[in-house]
Amino acid sequence: MELAHYSDYAVRLVNTEEPARAKDCLTSVESVRELFGTNAQAARRATDADVTRFRSVRARLRAVFEAADSGDETLAVDLLNSLLLEFPVSPQISGHDTRDADGKPDWHMHLADHPSNATAGFTAIAAMGLAFHLTSYGVDRLGLCEAAPCRNAYLDTSTNRSRRYCSDRCATRANVAAYRARKRLETERSGETERTADTAQRSTPNTER
Repeated sequence: MELAHYSDYAVRLVNTEEPARAKDCLTSVESVRELFGTNAQAARRATDADVTRFRSVRARLRAVFEAADSGDETLAVDLLNSLLLEFPVSPQISGHDTRDADGKPDWHMHLADHPSNATAGFTAIAAMGLAFHLTSYGVDRLGLCEAAPCRNAYLDTSTNRSRRYCSDRCATRANVAAYRARKRLETERSGETERTADTAQRSTPNTER
């Protein structure tokens, strides 16, 4: 498995909250377990205490995306490095659950965590995955959705580094809003032109005898 794939862990956690909408989906141990996806063994380690821990890590990961989105690459890297130091992992070669055509293990790199709790395990993998993504593709590939008030995190994998929204839904919503704004401006300008012409016509002296 490509190690940058683990960066999805960070995006999933950050996007459990939408600050501008005062929306928080991370409210129970069940919501914490859902973040682990198919990793049921790791999810079972979660307890009620992990809800608060996950929220704390979420704020730190969002700060990484905010720094990257604002163009402050050094701050983004410093914030991510602090997580990597606090929550270390060990890269290991693994062949579990996958076999090639000859029935031999399909060897691949795997991140092995050594967690004291569910939060530590999740954060270690999320931070390392995000680090691999950042160093492989660039800090500017970490972004926050421009469709206000969304501001969800995303990882830009486009070929021309053009992604600006977290989803097609937000992109459509932003495009519709921009179109409506242009139409309002055109209407306002048209009205101003008509008013100016009308004023000029009324102020022109009548030279007819």
